[in-house]
Amino acid sequence: MSTQKPDDTAPFWRRKRMSEMSKREWESLCDGCGRCCLNKLTDIDTGETVYTSVGCKLLDDQTCRCRDYAHRQAKVDDCVRLTPRNVKRLTWLPPTCAYRLVAEGKDLAWWHPLKSGRKETVHEAGISVRGRVAASEKDVPDEELVEYIVSWPGKWPKGAKRGKAK
Repeated sequence: MSTQKPDDTAPFWRRKRMSEMSKREWESLCDGCGRCCLNKLTDIDTGETVYTSVGCKLLDDQTCRCRDYAHRQAKVDDCVRLTPRNVKRLTWLPPTCAYRLVAEGKDLAWWHPLKSGRKETVHEAGISVRGRVAASEKDVPDEELVEYIVSWPGKWPKGAKRGKAK
């Protein structure tokens, strides 16, 4: 029987369950990549989700943040609020997502602002959508989204796991 106590010096995301995190801690897990704010398409038959290079109407493609985070769910019908309860069920979260990584018992990547101490490392590592958003959903009809399907949001960029900025 182990009497091992959790390491009190470990960062909060390693020592707390997601449901135990404060609102501030929870929000700080977001690395600001913007990948989850890209429009996605789901195949009705297979359930497979693919990303597009079309951003949500509230996505600022330079900061990779929501232009109206506080009111996003009122303004965007299908905006999903991440919670400790649903984060494991959301299969469309990118593999680089801190919420997904922590839910899977993994550590944050080197480029995450909580590890690096800098918000820019998410962009330097090639994780964010900066420079990769082709259009806003305001300008692309739903029936044309298939023309914007991309695979990169569902992958780790080369060097991002190893600790090298691109």
